[in-house]
Amino acid sequence: MAHAAATNIASASAGKSKVGKTLGIVAWVALVAIAVTFVLKYVFHYYLNYNSAAFDPYWPRRAGLLLHITGGMVALLTGPWQFFTGLTGRRMNVHRYTGRVFLGGVTAGVIGATYLAFTTTFGWAFGFGILGLAAAWASTTAMAYYAIRKGQVEIHKEWMTRAYIVTFAFVTFRVFNDYGPTSHLKPAGDLSITLAWACWVVPLCINELRLQLKRIRMAKPARA
Repeated sequence: MAHAAATNIASASAGKSKVGKTLGIVAWVALVAIAVTFVLKYVFHYYLNYNSAAFDPYWPRRAGLLLHITGGMVALLTGPWQFFTGLTGRRMNVHRYTGRVFLGGVTAGVIGATYLAFTTTFGWAFGFGILGLAAAWASTTAMAYYAIRKGQVEIHKEWMTRAYIVTFAFVTFRVFNDYGPTSHLKPAGDLSITLAWACWVVPLCINELRLQLKRIRMAKPARA
């Protein structure tokens, strides 16, 4: 009887594991699709149309913009492969290589974002929001790098998730700025300032709640 109970528990665990893997694959595919769509729609046209009309207010600061979007694009597209190889534990040489590429992309993106923040023509409040985003991007990525250098794999995974959430903030900003009910909010300047913060602060808060709830559920209650 005990053997049968153990078998049932094992079967249930295996079923949950399969469901979790399936959901993970679906989420990963969706992440890649959204990232590629964003790059094709919002990034490539700057490379294909290198002129003042395409860059508009960014033309005088095009070097900073190109550094920012190129670094961001690299980080956005390499991030999913980091998660895939990291979670499966396979091809760790590829994982380490894409990790370095991701780190380089974030570094370039942060430098470009910082330059754009200090030279913005959209007002100091928006510039400060972009500076906050750049600081969050740099700090979360630095923590992920520091953790893995110290051999703290689980902590590294947590900070890599945070780093990619901030990387994905550029997509989040565009989604809420260009689509749905939020895209109609006025004045447009206030919307941009709000989204400059909300696009990374809100997702990070949601992720932190998820992480802490997971820890609470897994933690063993202390004995009195």
